[in-house]
Amino acid sequence: MPRSVGLVSVTPGEGGYTRRRAGKGFTYKGANGRRITDEKILERIRALVIPPAWSDVWIAREEKAHIQATGVDEAGRTQYLYHPDWRRKQDEAKFEKSLAFAATLPALRSAVTKDLKAPTGKRKHDDGPRRRALAAAVRLMDKGSLRVGGSEQKGQLEAFGASTLQRRHVEVDAPHVHLSFRGKSASEWDLVLKDAALAQFFSEAPQTPRTAPAVCYPVQNGRRREWKGVSAQDINDYLTEIAGLEFTAKDFRTWQGTLAAARSLARAHQSGSSSPEAVKVAMEAAAELLHNTPTVAREAYVNPRVIDLFEQGKVVELRGQPDQALLKLLGGD
Repeated sequence: MPRSVGLVSVTPGEGGYTRRRAGKGFTYKGANGRRITDEKILERIRALVIPPAWSDVWIAREEKAHIQATGVDEAGRTQYLYHPDWRRKQDEAKFEKSLAFAATLPALRSAVTKDLKAPTGKRKHDDGPRRRALAAAVRLMDKGSLRVGGSEQKGQLEAFGASTLQRRHVEVDAPHVHLSFRGKSASEWDLVLKDAALAQFFSEAPQTPRTAPAVCYPVQNGRRREWKGVSAQDINDYLTEIAGLEFTAKDFRTWQGTLAAARSLARAHQSGSSSPEAVKVAMEAAAELLHNTPTVAREAYVNPRVIDLFEQGKVVELRGQPDQALLKLLGGD
């Protein structure tokens, strides 16, 4: 709760200030419709650095509001600017959750393997085919660091993920699966996964139409056999079920980004480096895996503790099982 960190909980759109374009700049109005002229208030608003392209901008009146401002970006999505203390608290919770997620990985992967390899029955209400498709989606996120995928954003090119991959994006050369698609922020993905069970899954699915969902399962519609895709919500629900705790697809990427950075820092430590350049290279390693920028990797995915520990001369063990080694370093074993 915001109060736990000395902040005020607010509801966007209630009270506060609004922004209107005026020439090359902006004017701001209070809830009473009057223009804001108080320089102290204007200075605080300017310090928020609200993107000029945002429309329908709302700004909290309270300096200690946990949400400082909201607006609609060019893609039609509502965006939020949070108070730094609230963001810090949320990040701490995210990375603590990441440790809990990593601890479940052995059991989670075992359940995925079981569902992915399970023979699909022919009974009308058999849930095996659907679970197999969900397991395939999770395997893609686990081995390929794919996002879960979602609906196309207004004004943007299509961005694909595990739930939205199309058949044209997948080629099988067993035991290899070749994926080639455009992800979020127009990033181009081109990777090969060596996974016999995953290759078998895609080999058994229809190859046409090429724009139909790649991760799919058969359903009977009267005498006809149809193929149905899985949604992001289906995948997250499946993850929660097999892990026994409420996790989402993003937990994979948070852990994977941290692991990539931690192993890069460990290699730098082995070579005797403890310079800021080593941290820069580590963020680049995480960004390359996740297909985003080093800045985004550092701000949203890499647990800052691996950097703090590196600067203290403590790094992850490169031998043995990587996830368990990182859990041990971060105190989550």
